[in-house]
Amino acid sequence: MAEELELIVVVAHLEVGDAEDALRSLAARLLEEGAVTVDFPEALRERERQYPTGLPTPIPTAIPHADPALVRRPGLALATLARPVDFGEMGGEGTVGVRVVAMPLLTDAASHLRALQRLMGVLRSEDAVGRLLEAEDEDELRRCAGELLEGETA
Repeated sequence: MAEELELIVVVAHLEVGDAEDALRSLAARLLEEGAVTVDFPEALRERERQYPTGLPTPIPTAIPHADPALVRRPGLALATLARPVDFGEMGGEGTVGVRVVAMPLLTDAASHLRALQRLMGVLRSEDAVGRLLEAEDEDELRRCAGELLEGETA
């Protein structure tokens, strides 16, 4: 389906020291998958410095992204963090102790509008994000995220 976002990279319990480390780790995995260009990692970090993406949702999340021209394969990178990591708060001055990083990889946001709306619905739900955090490994996290993004809650 055109509006679905493929889960390209999924990482459970990612061990990182700070937000930049989280971005670097996910961007490196996306590069390995051929989903982004070589310029993506630095562009991602620079955009996050200028426009922070931490959200004070019930379980804090971040939605970092970069210029669509640097995306080769639309989809989503998703990571649960082993412990909270401070990201700058979107539209604010402070920081948010993020537990989940959801990185949309879009070449055309309009064609993925419904998928993005579902993603935001999942991230706003304490129960849904709690399920993601409980995933023991990447396979379980991928399955759980797929169910949630498709609107299945069973």
